[in-house]
Amino acid sequence: MSFAIYAHPEFDAHETVLFGYDAATGLRAIVAVHSTHLGPSLGGCRMYPYADEAEALTDVLRLSRGMSYKAALAELPQGGGKSVIIGDPRADKTPALMHAMGRLVGRAAGSYIVAEDSGIGVADIRAMAEETAHVSGLAAEGAPGDGDPSPATALGTFLAMQVAAERALGSRDLAGVGVAIQGAGRVGTALAQHLRDAGARLWVSDTHALSAKACAQATGAEVVAPEAIYDVPVDIFAPCALGAVLSAATIPRLRARAVVGAANNQLATVADDARLLEAGVLYAPDYVVNAGGIIDIHYHRQGPYDAASARRHLDAIPRTLGQVLDAAQAEGRPAGAVADALARARIGRG
Repeated sequence: MSFAIYAHPEFDAHETVLFGYDAATGLRAIVAVHSTHLGPSLGGCRMYPYADEAEALTDVLRLSRGMSYKAALAELPQGGGKSVIIGDPRADKTPALMHAMGRLVGRAAGSYIVAEDSGIGVADIRAMAEETAHVSGLAAEGAPGDGDPSPATALGTFLAMQVAAERALGSRDLAGVGVAIQGAGRVGTALAQHLRDAGARLWVSDTHALSAKACAQATGAEVVAPEAIYDVPVDIFAPCALGAVLSAATIPRLRARAVVGAANNQLATVADDARLLEAGVLYAPDYVVNAGGIIDIHYHRQGPYDAASARRHLDAIPRTLGQVLDAAQAEGRPAGAVADALARARIGRG
């Protein structure tokens, strides 16, 4: 298989694209640095059984660009990068594989700092840290927990959902509001717990049936088959798994009035931003909504951990989202396009 990097539809003047292979462990991975304009790039490592290298490349290019935009709108002194490992985290992950990934991150020479993402947890980052100093997502001195950014991502998403509910439903109060959560991983489950405490009615799906069941047992959500989650008659649809789920095929099926979720790259194409607007569905741009994780990582990296400052910064997420949504309404433009333009201006690509 061959493909041209510079002509790739998702290539966006990425500064570095690094392919890694380790015969001893079977590592096949890609690191992509989109921008270091605001500082070293930071982004999670995702492990997923991609069909081939081309699919993995598309994902890492999109994800790294999204991280640049996310850091810019969260007003963090860092750029955007991402890495992906081709493989099933439930079957293929080994300590040796994580060590090999750590060595690959080291070859980026500090332009990329790795953290957790789908399929990669705190223990995996600790293994990478034995090979490279360019890691994050580990607890700083005085910090609660183990450094996993998932709780902060979920909290930021919950706060953003209140703002979106006010715009789409007339109130920030989520009591009785129906929410369909796509993805019952660490973030999706934590979000469901916040929503349960707020009195929301919940539906959840996950391609891993046991994860959906566990989330439902913990939160009182109703389990829905993965393909049926788009059709549930709810107020808010919350993508919290992989990206490219909002498309020409799925948007007409949505029965929600707003989309607010923690997944990265929820739009399959740029045109889907306009499709949501035309369908009368409020879209909260994903990288605005899910910035809680990288905000929390930033404060862990500063050390010792300042919980009050981290929370104040996280509380800016709903304010930023409100500004984006207000500008989109005033200009009659898709919210994603408004957010993109603001982010690109901040990283010097306006």
